[in-house]
Amino acid sequence: MAIGYVALVLHAHLPFVRHPESDYVLEEEWLYEAITETYIPLLRVFEGLKQDGIDFKITMSMTPPLVSMLRDPLLQDRYDEHLAKLEELTELEIEHNAHNGHIRYLAEHYAAEFNAARELWERYDRDLVTAFKQFQDTNNLEIITCGATHGYLPLMKMYPQAVWAQIQVACEHYEENFGRPPKGIWLPECAYYEGVERMLADAGLRYFLTDGHGILYARPRPRFGTYAPIFTECGVAAFGRDHESSQQVWSSEVGYPGAPEYREFYKDLGWEAEYEYIKPYIMPNGQRKNTGIKYHKITGRGLGLGDKALYDPYWAREKTTEHAGNFMFNRERQVEHLHGIMQRPPIIVSPYDAELFGHWWYEGPWFIDYLFRKSWYDQNTYDMTHLADYLRAEPTQQVCRPSQSSWGYKGFHEYWLNETNAWIYPHLHKAAERAIELSYREPADELELRALNQAARELLLAQSSDWAFIMRTGTMVPYAVRRTRSHLMRLNKIYDDLNQGKVDSGWLEKVEAIDNIFPNINYRVYRPL
Repeated sequence: MAIGYVALVLHAHLPFVRHPESDYVLEEEWLYEAITETYIPLLRVFEGLKQDGIDFKITMSMTPPLVSMLRDPLLQDRYDEHLAKLEELTELEIEHNAHNGHIRYLAEHYAAEFNAARELWERYDRDLVTAFKQFQDTNNLEIITCGATHGYLPLMKMYPQAVWAQIQVACEHYEENFGRPPKGIWLPECAYYEGVERMLADAGLRYFLTDGHGILYARPRPRFGTYAPIFTECGVAAFGRDHESSQQVWSSEVGYPGAPEYREFYKDLGWEAEYEYIKPYIMPNGQRKNTGIKYHKITGRGLGLGDKALYDPYWAREKTTEHAGNFMFNRERQVEHLHGIMQRPPIIVSPYDAELFGHWWYEGPWFIDYLFRKSWYDQNTYDMTHLADYLRAEPTQQVCRPSQSSWGYKGFHEYWLNETNAWIYPHLHKAAERAIELSYREPADELELRALNQAARELLLAQSSDWAFIMRTGTMVPYAVRRTRSHLMRLNKIYDDLNQGKVDSGWLEKVEAIDNIFPNINYRVYRPL
């Protein structure tokens, strides 16, 4: 009889990147890499567990931008081409390395992986959302939503209508795609501020996730810390991140992904192969880029990239079994200790970015596979659960007010508001004021209605926390700046055109074709609450 619960929560999110106006944009490959390296491998793990009779339970957010991109025919076509190039390159590598046994072995490994990705991709008719939904229908997977475009809610709280639009549009989009309303939400960046729970309740949501200190500093102090959810005063539950289990996986210093047997992320064939040979498989302008084919392992700390040894998936997979066993052992001891103190079943909530598993940590999906198998067969101290099932099983919890928090650097808001990105917020606030003003407007005709709805889309896209995050990290900054500016400029043009009574129909049609997220949006979502 289990005496506690472990909840693995994966946050699957990518910003809305779709450029029909261009034949090639590097940032679109964020999606293609995640499909190949994270989403398809996770689906293969889920299928294998189901096939072997393991009744696994896992919670996973799928954000509206990600769902929209996964179901977009243009991006599906482009992913087809992307995968075909990988398949072609691996076949070439097998032939090219006929007399290099270890490299050939690795090339054959990648060829098998890409062929398996192709098989699953085509078996689900290129619709991975339906593939994930089938596991929700069997109650193995609980899919939750997020902000409509992953907007950073505490930094827009002076405009409650803007926060409401992020929540309500997300819930409507979820129901359109999954055929039922969402029960839970991953607050973007786990960023909570006092009062947002009332909007979550109004939207019909039952629970949300926050960082551990959002629970630990709640008022009154929760009796069980992060090892039980708390109920807010409006009845919505808050689950807090467990620091110990998070660090074991997240940390590249002390966490599992830094093991020397695992694949080295930063040493890629796209940068290492002879230029004329690799040229057809890099960027059209001739610039090198990652291909996803990597032949080396981490090897050891402090080594330069030139000193890395060749990778071996066999020994890496063996290491994941060891790490999954270690994770299980630590959760058993943690649950036993907590149960002895609490005298009730604790829950250990372990949330991670989904893209960690497979993309950043190549062996991550294997780790998840072995963790579920070991937890099913090798212990009876805890049950793996998803958050909706836990609330059904444990409906009585303490009532508290969570503390303002995020899971970003230093746990507050400064990663999204600092000297690199502060300039965007006056513009975002002005845009929110304009969206609220436009929400009162009654369109004179169909063209004005389309313009009003497009203005709502443009504000949501400009508010994506990804742009401020990228500006702070210092990678791909020109792209993040360009995206922020372009969405704000489009909204402002629509606002001016509407006030002058002359909507530019040709221009609007082009913008609708580019920023086509939320086809059923209603601009009145910004009306005062």
